[in-house]
Amino acid sequence: MSNYDLMIKQVESLAEASRNYLPLMSNISALLFESLKDINWAGFYLVNNENLLLGPFQGKVACVNIENGKGVCGTALLKDETIVVDNVHEFEGHIACDSASNSEIVIPIHHNNKVIALLDIDSPVFNRFTNEDKIGLENLVKKLEELIEI
Repeated sequence: MSNYDLMIKQVESLAEASRNYLPLMSNISALLFESLKDINWAGFYLVNNENLLLGPFQGKVACVNIENGKGVCGTALLKDETIVVDNVHEFEGHIACDSASNSEIVIPIHHNNKVIALLDIDSPVFNRFTNEDKIGLENLVKKLEELIEI
């Protein structure tokens, strides 16, 4: 069980050093990678010309560009909603950046009422992300949206 309240306080603390998106997202990806159990990738994709561009992350080498509507991240961008996938191999159009990933959660990040980035977390464990994880990570993203400077 993850302590999302503590992680949110840590995000607030990280923002005291800088609210600029680059160092804040970099440190949050490290925080999540160290704090969450059974994950192999934690990071951000930034909206760039209506598609996604790799942002700060922790984990193995990742896909650099993802088209809007493609894969789990592109679908989350297109639908502007959190997507939890228990088995990525059953997600139509899944983009396998790391063949070790088996489940995934993607959460849109907003600024000025539009999606500017996505938080993406992968796990080698099937069914890794619970409703508690979804709620906790959505609350963490809400805090990030309040703090971030673009």
